Amino acid sequence: MPSPGDAASPSVEEQIAQWRSYLGRRQAIHSVDVAELEDHLREQIAVLAGAGLAPDEAFLVAVKRMGDLDALSREFAREHSDRLWKQLVVVPSDSGEPRARVRTDAIVAFCLAVAAALAIKVPALFGIQMDDQNAGFYARNLSLFVLPLLTGYFVWKRRLGTSTLRWLAVAFVAAGVFANVYPFTPSGESDFPGASTEALTALHLPIALWLAVGIAYAGGRWSQVGGRMDFIRFSGELFIYYVLIALGGGVLTGFMAMIFQAIGIDIEPFFESWLLPCGAMGAIIVASWLVEAKQSVIENMAPVLTRLFSPLFAAVLVAFLGTSLWTGRGVDIERDVLIAFDLLLVVVLGLLLYSISARDPRSPPGAFDVVQVVLVVSALLADAVALWAIAARITEFGFSPNRVAALGENVILLVNLAWSAVLYIRFLRRQGSFTDLERWQTDYLPVYAVWAAIVVIVFPLVFGYN
Repeated sequence: MPSPGDAASPSVEEQIAQWRSYLGRRQAIHSVDVAELEDHLREQIAVLAGAGLAPDEAFLVAVKRMGDLDALSREFAREHSDRLWKQLVVVPSDSGEPRARVRTDAIVAFCLAVAAALAIKVPALFGIQMDDQNAGFYARNLSLFVLPLLTGYFVWKRRLGTSTLRWLAVAFVAAGVFANVYPFTPSGESDFPGASTEALTALHLPIALWLAVGIAYAGGRWSQVGGRMDFIRFSGELFIYYVLIALGGGVLTGFMAMIFQAIGIDIEPFFESWLLPCGAMGAIIVASWLVEAKQSVIENMAPVLTRLFSPLFAAVLVAFLGTSLWTGRGVDIERDVLIAFDLLLVVVLGLLLYSISARDPRSPPGAFDVVQVVLVVSALLADAVALWAIAARITEFGFSPNRVAALGENVILLVNLAWSAVLYIRFLRRQGSFTDLERWQTDYLPVYAVWAAIVVIVFPLVFGYN
């Protein structure tokens, strides 16, 4: 694996020369400093090679990233997108390294996907069947069947040191202990099904462990804003790919059921016991490999969807707040409604994160930035309304694990949205940089994981094992 200083191999030098020639032919039209852009390109290649990419792969990703910052480089990436994509996936370099690397990545990812698919069936070997009686066990441990393997994939791919590997292993072992050490009431026997610390553990453990995945994904760049932002981009792309795979799996299952039913065979037992759980686990590894394989050579989907839905969500929130003020009606404090509010705020935060990840920090404020400010401020006000409703529910019914968890999550979101609004408004008024907002969002990521860990570790001790 080349060091950053050796990132530009002879084959890469040829590609850089082609890129430089392309820019040189249009230099007079666009008034660009080709030498300065080339310095930026080589810096990107060195950083990516240091993170574990092969030289040719590093060039392709660097060209795409340069395209995000420079219009002429974007022209090059667009006009050569077909060649670049084939070069990444199919065409080898002189040494054959890109093809071999892609083939090796695919084999490793496939093996880990099979391992994740089989891991969820291991408890059955010890008499823990996947049924209603053991639903709580599987819910609590669901993330532990796949996230350690996904983390292992990135540990292998990024060639992380033993020190980092040791801490990641400790995190997963601790997660396994706290997921299973408490004597939770078996499913269906709890006297307080609406206040289940077991359910909160199942929901929050993946959030806490996702930070460990992020550290492995970013490799040595987790301490950098760019490394954490890359992980945010990866998370959004992974979600989209996973949904697409799930939709394809649903179509496949439908056809399977139809054709086997034609010969009098019911596949529902096989679907429930094997296809659904094993496919759901394995698909996470496969989707992660797909995101890695494309390495941002083509346009990311998450930021594109953000551009579409940010104005729509902003309009919905503004309409809601306006209607609430006009009618004088408060928010229904039923638990399901408050959960829906929390999900809405999470979606808004996701829209903010992916719009930040796709934006050139050096570009001046524009119309879309105004839309983002409207979205953030309206979400901030909606969060305040939700907090008021939660406080009213606690005052009326007392504390419960669900209410305290919702209160903590809304406070965390309130702090994030409030300071994001301040930083964004400063940027619009040209009193601050966009980088400040980007740094705030990436620095805030561990807060979610810490709160999730508190819910998993502390809540059962405080509220019991219902």
